[in-house]
Amino acid sequence: MGRKGSMNDYTINSEYLNEEMTLKVYTPENFSPLYKYHFCIMQDGNDYFQMGRAATLSDELHSEEQMDNTIFIGIHYRDKYDRVDKYHPNGKRQGDYINFLIREVVPYLDEKFPGYCMGSGRTLVGDSLAGTLALMTAVKFPNIFGNVIMQSPYVDEHVLEVVQSVTDFSQLTIYHTIGTEESDVETTDGARKNFLEPNRELSEFLNHQSLGYTYHELEGDHTWGTWQKDFKRALLTIFGK
Repeated sequence: MGRKGSMNDYTINSEYLNEEMTLKVYTPENFSPLYKYHFCIMQDGNDYFQMGRAATLSDELHSEEQMDNTIFIGIHYRDKYDRVDKYHPNGKRQGDYINFLIREVVPYLDEKFPGYCMGSGRTLVGDSLAGTLALMTAVKFPNIFGNVIMQSPYVDEHVLEVVQSVTDFSQLTIYHTIGTEESDVETTDGARKNFLEPNRELSEFLNHQSLGYTYHELEGDHTWGTWQKDFKRALLTIFGK
């Protein structure tokens, strides 16, 4: 069955990352520059298109008029080490990657596509470390990225400190999930970590802040089998009509 929308690749020669970065962009059926669109910007972009079925969900939810006009943008990593460098709270390129998002990706999208050109029109999406990156970027720059979908984000003391140092969450809407079987997760470096309890601690804090906040504990583990089943609900929560 063919796609209803259109997938195209665009390239940014990033000065901050000193590499060519590809944006995979999926525009919905009947896309028109006469309308404005929300930007759904997904780290782990290939994973969200392939395992998260982002394009299929876009087709379905747009056809059924369940979601506002939304363009899906996927940004991927080179390998698992590059992913840690760019997404991890202590990653040596995380600052450069955030600059790439803010100073290169956002202006590019705003020029290329008819968006809202404000934080509430841009959503950062990510699973695991990519979810951490989405959260840490949005809490620092809520006027640029007003919405977050984070599935099973990695949370440590540093992440909690950054979030707890924020004084105003009023511009943010956050969708947050964690699996109940995520108490013993193997990380990229081979260590095993409890994702569940730190996510509960983060949720407890966010629940007491003034923001749009949705939290679910899922029956599942730290895999795409869990995240894919939840992604439709995430999209309806942020983009639903």
